[in-house]
Amino acid sequence: MTTPAVSATSTSGPTPGQGNGQDSGRFGGRSLPALAREGWRAAALGLSALLAYRLRSFFVIAAVSLGIASLTVIVAAVDGASKKADEIADMFGPDAVLIFGGNIVNRAVGARTLTLTWEDAARIRQSLPGAYIVLPMRSKGNVRLKHEANNYDVSLVGGTTENYAKAWNWPLVEGRDLTVEDVQRGARVALMGDRPARELFGDESPVGRTFLMSGVPFTVVGLLQYRGMSGGGSSVDDRVIIPLTTLTQRFNMDRRYFRALRVKFEDVAGMDAHVEDLRSLLRHLHRLAPEDPDDFTILTAREVLKFLSVIKGGLVLFLGVTATAAMIVGGFVLANLFLLSVTERRVEIGLKKALGAPGRAILLQFLMESLALTLCGAVGGVLLGALMGQMLERLGLIEMVLSAKVFLLALAAATAVGLVFGLRPARQAAALDPIQALRGGE
Repeated sequence: MTTPAVSATSTSGPTPGQGNGQDSGRFGGRSLPALAREGWRAAALGLSALLAYRLRSFFVIAAVSLGIASLTVIVAAVDGASKKADEIADMFGPDAVLIFGGNIVNRAVGARTLTLTWEDAARIRQSLPGAYIVLPMRSKGNVRLKHEANNYDVSLVGGTTENYAKAWNWPLVEGRDLTVEDVQRGARVALMGDRPARELFGDESPVGRTFLMSGVPFTVVGLLQYRGMSGGGSSVDDRVIIPLTTLTQRFNMDRRYFRALRVKFEDVAGMDAHVEDLRSLLRHLHRLAPEDPDDFTILTAREVLKFLSVIKGGLVLFLGVTATAAMIVGGFVLANLFLLSVTERRVEIGLKKALGAPGRAILLQFLMESLALTLCGAVGGVLLGALMGQMLERLGLIEMVLSAKVFLLALAAATAVGLVFGLRPARQAAALDPIQALRGGE
């Protein structure tokens, strides 16, 4: 294999009389400009060596790129998960709670989930200080919708009372919200999410149009704004909202109970006190003894964030182990190939040392080669990771947020790999005896 040319400029050694430590402009007996020149020469020689051993350089860059790509995916995915968690908490509302019937955290087998009643909603509205919206809710999944020749199975049909859009901080693109009169009459009117609206009516406005739900005609009175988020395995935009009385009548549901309550409070700062007051009131209304567990579950934005943090932590752990393993593999590939390179380049190293090149120059050259390869791997890995992230995002598996932090972490990780795994081969090269090295090449 071709041996890179030996530059006579690499033989510069310490000047006699230097190294007394008395000159503040010198480092270890050498001036700063001299050290800079030595580093530049080492970098130039290292680059020529990398070009001479192209195939080996390619394998190292490829191995490091895979590790950096994994690191890029994990950092961008975690940032995306954090952004999504903040969006979900913001949409949930810091001034709101969501109450589910049944204890969904510690629910015994066979325990009831329908424990919330109209009386609960009325008493909360009348007796709980600061509560200004109390919204009962129930739902039915996978319902067939039809408009002319278009059929669509919507994932959720929700039943609720008036002011649904206001209660969920969900603006209407056009039309109006549900009203008290709609609920009292059991009117066949609906708010429609973006997805069923597009499936049934295309790009035309659905407001004022009629569609069939399980064979029953309904009129669209409002179009909910597109949110583009997923929840419970389906898009939050894949829903139709109708009056709760209409839902229970048309689908023959229990008319006394409903599944959940959405409550909003005026004083956000006092949410902890509001939650405790709400819990005490519900326990009293449900006649629970002090030793009985709650037969309901109260969720706030804080609990939502805690839950999402657990999911994010699992994502960090899984992808972190993967990225670390990939980086270590890349480091071992680098170390082994560089150790092989030291053996093959014994003559080159021996000639340099015979011409007066100090051990630190050899050490610096090999470290420069190692860093050059890992930094090239960092750039390639970021590009590969971004491509992988885009593919995963299009499949709807994760959301990616690429930022300057991703690139800086990739460079830092690549530098660490280059220094840690390249140090041993570099020290071995620097420690070679020139006479033995030249004899080994015979």
